[in-house]
Amino acid sequence: MTDLSTPASAPLTIPDAGLRIGGRTVQARSGAHFSSINPATEEVVAEVSAGGADDIDAAVAAARDTFESGEWSRMAGAERGRILSRAADLIEQHAPELSALETAEMGKLYADTVAGDIPAAASSFRHYAGWADKIAGEAMILPDVGPQHRFGFTLRQPLGVVGAITPWNNPTVVAAWKIAPALSAGCSVVVKPAEDASLATLRLADLLAEAGVPDGAFNVVPGLGPEAGAALAAHTGIDKITFTGSPAVGKTITSLAGDKFRKVTLELGGKAPQLIFPDADLEASLPWIAMGNFYHQGQVCAAGTRVIVHESIADQVVDGLVDFARNAVVGDPFDPSTTQGTIVNRKQLDRILGYIEKGRSEGAELVTGGSRIGDRGFFVEPTVFRGTNDLTIAQEEIFGPVATVITFKTTDEAVRLANATKYGLNAFIFSQNLSTVHNVIPRLRVGTVWVNGWGVPDPALPWGGRDASGIGRELGRSGLEAFTEEKTVHLGY
Repeated sequence: MTDLSTPASAPLTIPDAGLRIGGRTVQARSGAHFSSINPATEEVVAEVSAGGADDIDAAVAAARDTFESGEWSRMAGAERGRILSRAADLIEQHAPELSALETAEMGKLYADTVAGDIPAAASSFRHYAGWADKIAGEAMILPDVGPQHRFGFTLRQPLGVVGAITPWNNPTVVAAWKIAPALSAGCSVVVKPAEDASLATLRLADLLAEAGVPDGAFNVVPGLGPEAGAALAAHTGIDKITFTGSPAVGKTITSLAGDKFRKVTLELGGKAPQLIFPDADLEASLPWIAMGNFYHQGQVCAAGTRVIVHESIADQVVDGLVDFARNAVVGDPFDPSTTQGTIVNRKQLDRILGYIEKGRSEGAELVTGGSRIGDRGFFVEPTVFRGTNDLTIAQEEIFGPVATVITFKTTDEAVRLANATKYGLNAFIFSQNLSTVHNVIPRLRVGTVWVNGWGVPDPALPWGGRDASGIGRELGRSGLEAFTEEKTVHLGY
């Protein structure tokens, strides 16, 4: 294996890159593989078995057999919770290993992953472990019908077999958002991870098995989207599909799943506005504003790359963003001194550079950045534009470290600009005036509002968007109940 120069604190151990089906590690029936590429070195990390429709069939059959047997679906909730809590412990124990796999595959800073994403994934498992024995319905006395008394109650039962398609940008934590509540509810799961980041999910399957999740309750089939992903979304043996990715793919999945009237949860990205009012504490806010643009090289669905700032402080905000951009240390994501890692692959790098050129051609003012760094590895400069909300770079999700600063005069104009997009995932508000904050929050057409900060969504609260940002919610009680079916019982006596 290629030496990736990982520090001693980041042990890079490549798991067996075969499929995980029914508790066994197997190769794709076609014998096909794809290469996992380190975006910092452009060298091969591993050859991963590429599942296809036949492998999806096998995984869904294993998940269905386990579900119908009741080994997991009818296990006492307290016991399911104990196993999921053990899984959370194992994820925490293996945080350096999982983080190293993510960094090697998609270039996210190792320091950010080991301190942020992997602990957040463990938190999701621990949160839903606590819910496993608290999934309950309601009961009530109903009006009599003639001489008959009536009593009514509801049951919340596990939905069945869940197909989960996960993204490359935060592979373990987003997988946890889907897997933990599904398993807590008693469902069986088949995951198709992104081909750019499959290894950590394969290792997660090993850890869940070690924790005690039964064979077949959790299966992983790496593969290409048009083959494995489409086969999973269209499979008649699943009861729900949950997907995080682009709106274009989300439309396809909705069509494939809707044809069989299956439940769907979609988280499809965003183009979040950061609304910065004249009374914002800029000294405290600018690090958050910069993070909203440049964290993980902007490869975050919740990135706030439309910086909508009051005209009276626009120059200060631009200067602050430029300072962060020019002082960024772009390089080896395993190096503790690096503050910005790589773009995930060459295709995405070219896409980002294309958007930067589009911004220039449409008349946006390029303040800093805008170029690729070096000719080995997929590195790009943090970039800041000044422009208007109708620019392509202000309307389309770039998924790169490209900020567009837009000015406003009034609160009404700020809200109008914030809502003038096809997306509706999240928004930021920076203001010290509670009246302004509470005036603006209900007017924003988004699923989540961050006030004077930003961060990883907490598993206790729901996460999701509207419009082109998706359908349904993950996390929180809503995210758990999305993996259950509610059954009503009328009892006469």
